[in-house]
Amino acid sequence: MSLSQPTRFFKAVAILVLLLWTAAVLYPLLWTLLSALKDNPQFLTNKPWSLPETPLHWNHFSYVWKTYHFGDYFLNSVYVTVISSVLAILLSATTAYVFARFEFKGSQAMYFVYISAMMIPLILGLVPLFFLLNDFHLINKLNGLVVVYTAWALPFGVFVLFGFFKTLPKELEEASYMDGAGFFRTFFQIMLPMARSGIVSIAIMNALSNWNEYIMGTIFINEPAKYTLPVGIAIMQAEMQYRTEWGPLFAGLLISMVPVILVYILFQRQIAEGITAGAVK
Repeated sequence: MSLSQPTRFFKAVAILVLLLWTAAVLYPLLWTLLSALKDNPQFLTNKPWSLPETPLHWNHFSYVWKTYHFGDYFLNSVYVTVISSVLAILLSATTAYVFARFEFKGSQAMYFVYISAMMIPLILGLVPLFFLLNDFHLINKLNGLVVVYTAWALPFGVFVLFGFFKTLPKELEEASYMDGAGFFRTFFQIMLPMARSGIVSIAIMNALSNWNEYIMGTIFINEPAKYTLPVGIAIMQAEMQYRTEWGPLFAGLLISMVPVILVYILFQRQIAEGITAGAVK
């Protein structure tokens, strides 16, 4: 059966809009890559959007990795992002499970306290967080960022996973207990895998947020050897007020974007499934 004329028209419009949106997303990435392969004279004499001239300066990536210590910044960001994302998922999943499956005095009040934390602006928490980390001797330490990122991600994780655990049938737990499984085995082997789509979505969102976080990384870390990538890029840009190196700057930007792009490419299906499942529940 052939499509009607209005249906074909709207389908063509939808395809055109998606193509334009794809071009708008890909063009900045392509422009960043081409700019990373240019030397300074090309930026000063040619138009910024022109193609790079040969030879292509692939050495900008190794130059910025070593000279501007992007290798150290990259490893610091990986450490902070991975550890904080894992801890946030573990703590938010266990907390949401207890709130959703067990009723006790004050449980609803505690749940709303967790959720209300999402409404606190980040800027209001910087000063008390600084003094708190200072009291625990966690200033200028990557583990201090891990603690802050983990705590900041808990309310959203609890909010999302609460809906997943709330709708799971109680017969699953009852059958598990009758088979001799304890609380921890029931949670980790039965209940937790059933919320996998939501967990994956939250893990990806936390990882992307922590990877790109700048404000707390600037305030709580003052030692150059412990900077994360966003802070390192800002420092590099500030240094270029006295020494302009546009090619390495774009190379550093591209290095910071590659992990984010790979995460979206590899886990786009899980992100869509998690958002859809959360909406349905």
